[in-house]
Amino acid sequence: MSQPNAPQGPTDTGIDRASGFTRRSLAAQAMGRIEPETRAVVMPLHVSTTFIRDPDNGYSSGYCYARPDNATVREAEAVLAMLEGAQAGALLFGSGMAAATAVFGALEPGDHVIAGTVMYWALKRWLRAEAPRRGLALTFVDTDDTDALRAAIQPGRTKLLWIETPGNPLWTVTDIAAAAEIAHAAGARLAVDSTAASPVHTRPLELGADIVMHSGTKILNGHSDVVAGVLAGATVDPFWERIRDIRAGSGGILGPFEAYLLMRSLRTLHLRAAAQSAAALKLARGLSAHPHVTRVLYPGLPDDPGHAVALRQMRDGFGFMLSIRVAAGEAGAIATAARVRLWKRATSLGGVESLIEHRASVEGPDSPCPPDLLRLSTGIEDPDDLFGDLDRALCDAHEA
Repeated sequence: MSQPNAPQGPTDTGIDRASGFTRRSLAAQAMGRIEPETRAVVMPLHVSTTFIRDPDNGYSSGYCYARPDNATVREAEAVLAMLEGAQAGALLFGSGMAAATAVFGALEPGDHVIAGTVMYWALKRWLRAEAPRRGLALTFVDTDDTDALRAAIQPGRTKLLWIETPGNPLWTVTDIAAAAEIAHAAGARLAVDSTAASPVHTRPLELGADIVMHSGTKILNGHSDVVAGVLAGATVDPFWERIRDIRAGSGGILGPFEAYLLMRSLRTLHLRAAAQSAAALKLARGLSAHPHVTRVLYPGLPDDPGHAVALRQMRDGFGFMLSIRVAAGEAGAIATAARVRLWKRATSLGGVESLIEHRASVEGPDSPCPPDLLRLSTGIEDPDDLFGDLDRALCDAHEA
């Protein structure tokens, strides 16, 4: 039976080279910063929108105005950059959508973009509407198929390959290293939405990606009380600077209070991610044998199509998200979701509370999501309680 995966590859040690400490330790202490005036172990919340000039009219503090910059935001960005091993640093945005659309906004009219058929539905909808208006050519492809990725490249025109792995809500796994090789051979950049993996389980920049994106609303924050987005970059180049300028010009920076809460959550990220991933694997194994479930979609299962790639590029678990296909079809799936007591019927994912959702109802007729599918976001509750609640709901829905 497959076990939570061990570290792979020469750079996959979990050690921050600059300090010699593990990323887990640095995150737990928020990089070990001490507030200089009071010696507090928690940095203060900075809410000022403006800052005093020096006598020579400069800003030796490094702060001028809060729209492009904030000290609390910088603290959280430093932790995120460390977690991703991002040499260019990290940028926090007001939402995951704001972060993602800034990447596409940095492209030029006429550029060709490749994105996945399985990806966050709101971003896919935005791309379909906005790419033509911005003069971008757009191709959707099954990114877990490297041959299809290669075939979709338009030499001299393709500038960005956008992949999401594992891909929501089918949890398909794309080979990041292979995608990076394909993109770079064509002179394009690779951006990876790693929301469902988090830097605990996957660090795309180490596998060759140029940019990694997270919806910070999800497991990075993990308490369902912050909306945020993150970009982390491999190198500082004109494209990265363009993204930074877009954030400053559009005012898309995260608010200081939200950054403060996100920093609080990053301190416990490794503990939460480990617990949620272990619970998801236990649920996936149990549900695979359930008489009212026809299929479990989870890359941690040995028979999952993405399992071999997941073993290579994920570490210490396979994430907190899984989906099930209900034997009684769409009506049975909706009835099951209506009968749970411990699981919460709500949108989003990655929180400490477990969520269940019938995704086809949300995404509409253009969704790749089968109508009999329920998406499960595993929290930190007792996994036996979670299984028992879902088992009862499946059985009750089947008998109804």
